[in-house]
Amino acid sequence: MQDVGTGESLTENILGYRVYRESLDASVRAITEWIQKGKECRTLACINPHSYVLSLKDLDFSTALHEADWLVPDGAGIVYASKYLRGSITTRITGSDIFAAVNAALVKQKFGSVFFLGSTEATLELIRKKMAADFPCVKVAGSYSPPFKEVFSKEDNDAMIAAVNQAKPDVLWVGMTSPKQDIWIFENRHRLQVKFAAGVGAVFDFYTGQIKRSHPVFQKLGLEWLPRLLQDPKRLWKRMFISAPVFLWHLYSTKRLTEFEA
Repeated sequence: MQDVGTGESLTENILGYRVYRESLDASVRAITEWIQKGKECRTLACINPHSYVLSLKDLDFSTALHEADWLVPDGAGIVYASKYLRGSITTRITGSDIFAAVNAALVKQKFGSVFFLGSTEATLELIRKKMAADFPCVKVAGSYSPPFKEVFSKEDNDAMIAAVNQAKPDVLWVGMTSPKQDIWIFENRHRLQVKFAAGVGAVFDFYTGQIKRSHPVFQKLGLEWLPRLLQDPKRLWKRMFISAPVFLWHLYSTKRLTEFEA
């Protein structure tokens, strides 16, 4: 991505991916400006060491990350990688950060409607109630709970897209697991009549309080993963003990190769 006015790149290369290097505030300004003035769907995805490693064996996921209009550094490992490669990314931008900040910006501007795709109907009902209290100026145009399947059928996809397009939202929040959500957004972005679509993973559960985010101290230290790992080791151990070492090895190997070629 480039700044239209200056031609300056707003991304930096982290192991082959164009990661957005601007601050959260700058990211939200760019997103909300597009929501107001844009004419087609632009997308956001999050990258961290685990998603990078998953993308090595999943071409569809890799393509979805490469094609995202905003690929934000969700993970202390990405911030570390930027520092190690002498880049300029200094802070994480998580799906929760984007969700809260974009909705707050829409309230401030008194503009915009949103749609929630994913999770269960019970969770979506909690989201609708909480949005009315937290972001009263943001219209919830609709929500849809898709079937829980490994792979959606054509009929499933058609039903989801029809639900979104019929509601005519400006913003589509997709709360499925990654890489499923990112691939779905990429494959269907040209059929979606929205200005902005973002895969935000577990944010639906974070927002409704069904899963607690780590204490802000852990977030600031880049250790948000630690309390979550202790709470759900069966699901998350691979991220820290397999994906993280692979990511670091690729990072170090890439830098050494670059220095050797130079």
